Amino acid sequence: MLDKPKCVVCHKEIKEDAVVFVKMRYPKRRGFTEIKAYLRNEGKFICEDCFNIKSV
Repeated sequence: MLDKPKCVVCHKEIKEDAVVFVKMRYPKRRGFTEIKAYLRNEGKFICEDCFNIKSV
């Protein structure tokens, strides 16, 4: 079973339907069908609270 994604700043678990920001490289390949798996493998999640604090 895969671990739930976590915020890279506060390490809080990302809940379903939460607003998140993802830092990642733009993919070279086209035609993704498993976007959740790709984001989990290639992206770094930042929760909305941490993003707003960092943006201020």
